[in-house]
Amino acid sequence: MPSAGIAPRRAVQLAALLAMMVAFTAQLVGALLPVIPLFIAASVVNLGLDLVLQHKQPGLLAVLGRIRFDVTVRQLLRDMLILVGLLHIDGINPLEEQAPLTITLLLFYGTHFVCQAVAVLVRRTRSMPFVTRNIDASELRLCDAPPRILSRQTGRRLLRFSVPTTVGMMLTSITTDAYWGGIGLAVSLTLSAGGTLYLGTWLLPKKRVAGEKQALEWLDNWLAEYRPTVGMYFSGGSSSAYQANMWLSTLAALDGNPIIVLRERFMVQKIEATDVPIVCIPKVANLMRLEHSTLKVLLHPANSGKTSQILRIPSIKHAFTNHGESDKLSSCNPYAKAYDEVWVAGPAARDRYQLADIGVEDKDVVEVGRPQLAPIQPYAGAPADRMTTVLYAPTWEGWDGNPGNTSVILAGENIVRELLADENVQLLYKPHPMTGSVDPRAGAANTRIQAMITEANTRRSGAQPGPEAAAELTRRTEELNALTTSAFRKSADELERMRLQGTPDEGRAAAVDAAVTAWEAAYWNSFPRWEHRIITTARPGIFSCFNQADVLISDVSSVVSDYLSSEKPYAVANTSGMSEDDFRANFPTVRAATILSPEADEVAGLLDAVRNPEKDTLAAERAELKEHLLGPSDPPSSVRFNQAALDLAAKADERRVRMENRLSGIPGQRSQEDVDASETAGHEANGASDTTAAV
Repeated sequence: MPSAGIAPRRAVQLAALLAMMVAFTAQLVGALLPVIPLFIAASVVNLGLDLVLQHKQPGLLAVLGRIRFDVTVRQLLRDMLILVGLLHIDGINPLEEQAPLTITLLLFYGTHFVCQAVAVLVRRTRSMPFVTRNIDASELRLCDAPPRILSRQTGRRLLRFSVPTTVGMMLTSITTDAYWGGIGLAVSLTLSAGGTLYLGTWLLPKKRVAGEKQALEWLDNWLAEYRPTVGMYFSGGSSSAYQANMWLSTLAALDGNPIIVLRERFMVQKIEATDVPIVCIPKVANLMRLEHSTLKVLLHPANSGKTSQILRIPSIKHAFTNHGESDKLSSCNPYAKAYDEVWVAGPAARDRYQLADIGVEDKDVVEVGRPQLAPIQPYAGAPADRMTTVLYAPTWEGWDGNPGNTSVILAGENIVRELLADENVQLLYKPHPMTGSVDPRAGAANTRIQAMITEANTRRSGAQPGPEAAAELTRRTEELNALTTSAFRKSADELERMRLQGTPDEGRAAAVDAAVTAWEAAYWNSFPRWEHRIITTARPGIFSCFNQADVLISDVSSVVSDYLSSEKPYAVANTSGMSEDDFRANFPTVRAATILSPEADEVAGLLDAVRNPEKDTLAAERAELKEHLLGPSDPPSSVRFNQAALDLAAKADERRVRMENRLSGIPGQRSQEDVDASETAGHEANGASDTTAAV
């Protein structure tokens, strides 16, 4: 299925490239013969096509750049062909009329290259060694960014500023009057020169932001003033931001001064609404400045190639929290032994690390529960009406190619087919966002499943929510966007966003939580109770889907562990090739689940047990497994998590004291007080010796 969508797109791209080559050829033929109508049409179409592709297919034009046929070369070739065409048109004097046009055209290109040089200088001066959010950085003299057309969009600038030239030259080719070409060139030259001068104002002191040295000094001073104690460190790709976002509320609730440390600049805007200060430090050398801060503990929700860099700081204690727990091997990565502690939800994960035998010592494993699960509502019995809501939330295929990772490929369509066949089922389908990113078969199956659900909805009908429901969702969406989305100009760069995203308003986080709750309620009320839903957006979140569902169908993943906090019935698809007994033995999280084979024949029995609690034989096991997976409910997970952070911070303090004591005993490393005391003792000893000698 994905290849079917890629093929037409490539065909369109190839057609666009072919059209551009044809336009260049036609422009050349029209200029040499000359055929004025062909010459004019080809010149206009050629420039217009390049302008359109700059907006619609910039990646395609980047390919031309790799073969040295970039936008500057293309536009220069177009303008040279126009000059050649004017030479072949009777009535235009090459010396008296075309020579001034050529000289003016060269001046235009000269200003274009000067503007490029100025743009490079401006971008360098507007590149900070770090990026912040939720921090007042006004001392860095942050100001608005220059227009993108001048500072970053070289190709678009050249093409747009060339439009008056092309129009004027075409009028000259029609009228044989060089006056029109001169007007067009004058306009283009004025735009280019004026734009260059305007862009150059960002190099003046009034608009010049702080330099690297001054910026780093400011960061040191801010760290000294804010005095962070606990933080979250995160590095990853754009699709992995959810791994950090799930810990935001937990981090904000910890005792002390929290901070978020990022490594990729783009990630600053990927982090959802939070009041916690965010600092992105891309370079390792600058990252090491955290060693001299008050930061004691860093939490790590994911492993990445850059994690080893922050682990070099011995004054900070590091805890691996992961972004979810499951029975899969990825939950027991050998890299975990690089951290000071590994924080897990409950005894099951502790046992898993010991069974994996990857070097993580039992004394370094700390059970903290899952504080994020507080919003999940507990089991309240059988469905309240005749409709049973089933959440099918399969995980993705993973990196190792194990067919048991995801049910989408082997069982997904069978599961959905069985569910859609029951007229009293409402299906919520929420696939993992990375489904199909490794195995195209998973992506193809996901596409087919969504098509099945869409088609099934066309066969259903019933009562519809009134127009007030849609209006309420629109109102709640606008309210939520106003709180969570920062409105930036198209030309805004990261420094302008830093200025706009300074210290957040007091109570914003609580307002966001309330707005999210209200939006989720409006969302679920905005569509009919009988309608199946495909949920591929970040909102509604998985926990909100949990609260809507009467039963979950998933794979061996952290989704199952989290859902168990509700103690509702659930099922897990077994596509591993193991027998059911082996499957249950190898994956403890499925111990209280209904196991589905790839054929999904067990779906009917699952639904019957959900609708008739007396047939639910796994309720007691779910309660027992919940505590085994997530730990006790008393004290609450949030309390245990906070205490773990305080305990680890105390270990960091103990290490600092030990190091200070150790250094104070090394020659050359003594404190000034020790030196002064030693000198005083020496003077007293010398005085005593003198007295003894005199006697």
